[in-house]
Amino acid sequence: MKNPILYVIIPCYNEEEILNVTCPIFLDELNSLINKGKISSDSRIMYIDDGSKDSTWEIIKSFSRKYDHIIGISQSKNRGHQSAVLAGLMEAKEKCDIAISIDCDGQDDVSAMDKMVDVYLDGCDVVYGVRSNRETDSFFKRFTAQAFYKLLNIMGAEVIYNHADYRLLSKRVLDELGKYEEVNLYLRGLIPLVGFKSTSVYYERHERMAGHTHYPISKMLGLAFDGITSLSIKPIRIITGLGLFVSLCSFILIIWIIARYFMGATVAGWASMSVIICFMGGIQLISLGVIGEYIGKTYLETKHRPRYIISERTDDAG
Repeated sequence: MKNPILYVIIPCYNEEEILNVTCPIFLDELNSLINKGKISSDSRIMYIDDGSKDSTWEIIKSFSRKYDHIIGISQSKNRGHQSAVLAGLMEAKEKCDIAISIDCDGQDDVSAMDKMVDVYLDGCDVVYGVRSNRETDSFFKRFTAQAFYKLLNIMGAEVIYNHADYRLLSKRVLDELGKYEEVNLYLRGLIPLVGFKSTSVYYERHERMAGHTHYPISKMLGLAFDGITSLSIKPIRIITGLGLFVSLCSFILIIWIIARYFMGATVAGWASMSVIICFMGGIQLISLGVIGEYIGKTYLETKHRPRYIISERTDDAG
């Protein structure tokens, strides 16, 4: 059996401060795997520039000219982290036997790739990189992240606890993943839907080596909401149940009001009426917002727009 060709997929957005710091780390790990005879010398590191506004793409092109094992592609505009990861995976699937996606900030332990490849060679098609702890996170980030994973599971979305986008996928998983055509991407929930034999490799996550995060709380919340609405219809069912409950309460209240009227015990008052109107109005607006989110996603999916567009490749750029 020949050694598998590995492609390391690294999405980047405005990462000029970190690329020169982490590139040698990724190269050392790739060369180590090659020297150990675990992967083929045709293996590559593929950087994906997600429409950066700084010199990220120029740095990637310089890496490609300097190192044989580095290639890069650039998206035509910024389309988001999930789109960049998917673009790299789909570009690599015809050239590799396995692909590992990892962020470029150096927080994920690259030595876990050794274990991932070992597990793949033992017969696993999907290997999830899972954080062993969250000691480097602030209390707020740790609490919100754990609540997020629990909420996704409650909502019926199958996700791996404490797993982000550090994972190994075999070629046949990549081929099947390519058949999923949704525009609203949430790969953490999509990969488990593909199936095949899977396991997890645990590692310690480090502090960012340079620069600053491009994933503020607003983007994290947006990703969380996308994950729920892209993978589960449970929020719609919750709204239905809530609607039935409120309707039942309203029906009971109507009977009580009629009974009080005939008993001659009614008192005209604006407070109770205002509370009821505000409560019902709030429930209706929230419900319409959630339903609208699903309708909007359906609208986008029916257009069949491309999920990524590659504007340039290092092979072409020179």
